[in-house]
Amino acid sequence: MCSPSTGTVEDFFSALFCSGRLGTCSRGTSLVEGLQMTQTFAHEPVMVDEVVSLFGSVPSGVVVDGTAGGGGHAAALLDAHAHLGVLALDRDPDAVAACELRLARFGRRAVVRGATFDRMEEVVRETASDPASWPQSSASSTAVSGVLLDLGVSSPQLDRPERGFSYRSSAPLDMRMDGSGGPSAADLVNTATVEELSALFVANGEGRFARRIARAVVLARPVTTTSELAGIVAGAVPAPARRRGHPARRVFQALRIAVNDELGQLSRSLPVAMHLLAPTGRLVVISYHSGEDRLVKAAFAEAVAGGCTCPPGLPCVCGAMPEHDLVFRGSRKASAAEVARNHRAESARLRAIQRRPAA
Repeated sequence: MCSPSTGTVEDFFSALFCSGRLGTCSRGTSLVEGLQMTQTFAHEPVMVDEVVSLFGSVPSGVVVDGTAGGGGHAAALLDAHAHLGVLALDRDPDAVAACELRLARFGRRAVVRGATFDRMEEVVRETASDPASWPQSSASSTAVSGVLLDLGVSSPQLDRPERGFSYRSSAPLDMRMDGSGGPSAADLVNTATVEELSALFVANGEGRFARRIARAVVLARPVTTTSELAGIVAGAVPAPARRRGHPARRVFQALRIAVNDELGQLSRSLPVAMHLLAPTGRLVVISYHSGEDRLVKAAFAEAVAGGCTCPPGLPCVCGAMPEHDLVFRGSRKASAAEVARNHRAESARLRAIQRRPAA
């Protein structure tokens, strides 16, 4: 889906959700409305060349794009690799509608569903059980050739003030990616204790002034708009600290992550995604802040170890049977040229893991 979650992951089935396969939008979207939707959800996918390259060697079948957004990565994969189909998921109804329009030209090679990516296995099984719905390029199997997770928020979500993600404009304090279900950022800000808010801000890197900001927020309640919250945060931080960028950036990011349970979804989804992979299938994850990247790094390390309990650096004698290997060590970053073109790619970190070939 997504561009960086650093200010610079998705229940659904709302009136904006187009159920079923491509081209079956129940809203009766006209061509003009469709063009408007794709324009308002315009988004440049991050590290698209790297993603396309990494999926080039996977077996014929289906790649699950768990955070499809406007369909940028999915379209690039389908254009580059004739042996692949895509099952695209997103929790944002606007993204689902835009993705359906963008991928319509691929026919049955692309299927779009409205869902959070932690429901990936359920959606794969439901879709694969109906041969008419499963992408044409693959037999209906619940083993997939790849999974892509591009975490965080997309440019349209950040850039549209009414979504309530940005501290740069005034809007209702919402931040829900699905736009409807669950508590909003305003609910969290106006009910959490000083201790709870402070811990949330600390976890997202706002260590030095977390408690001061939390106390100021509680004293200013009720807080209902993004501009109110941004002003409260700025007022709680000493002037010298405000010169290093807007102090509300990390606060807004922390609230958005909490409201959408982004880290919880990620931790639940990583083992599921690796389990779904067919032999030599790959999971590729792009993260945008340290909390996400730590989860991905730890999950990949555990998978590669295969449950080994032997001391680090010594040969394995415990009988562990790893099923996955890292595609490359560490993480990759966006090129300087891409960062110059799209500053939201600067914080992107890409990691990839592959299921071992069948014995």
